[in-house]
Amino acid sequence: MIRRAGPQDVPFLRDMLRHAFYWRMNDPASDELPISRYVQGWGRQGDRALVAIDDFQRVGAAWYRLFRRDRPGYGFVDGSTPELAIAVVPSRRGRGFGHELLQALIDQAVADGFAALSLSVDSGNPSIKLYERYGFVTVHEGGGARTMRVELAQRS
Repeated sequence: MIRRAGPQDVPFLRDMLRHAFYWRMNDPASDELPISRYVQGWGRQGDRALVAIDDFQRVGAAWYRLFRRDRPGYGFVDGSTPELAIAVVPSRRGRGFGHELLQALIDQAVADGFAALSLSVDSGNPSIKLYERYGFVTVHEGGGARTMRVELAQRS
């Protein structure tokens, strides 16, 4: 089951950051861009999150947030394109939760009127194939990571 996240889920989103950005944790550039930027002050304009539930437990989350050019996220493309983050707890991976979360978050972004979504992913992450199936294309590659973007206009 996928449900909309509420204020009570912000600590879970923080926990999920470790799973979503594990590959960035030892990156010297992460000192310049704190990972906490993805949830700090949650609830501002453009913030949206979904949580996957299995056996009454939260097992994954997907969320997006708008960033500014002077305070970008890793997958920043512009100030009107929300950047998404997604993670599933390791013990529940490979069961379709990532797929469900990504589809639901894309549907939500369309309903919210966004024209595109972006993300940052490690260049060796097998999830790239999942993102490509959903129409994400690489718009920048460097530093061992890809910035990917999907146009949502054709989905509405």
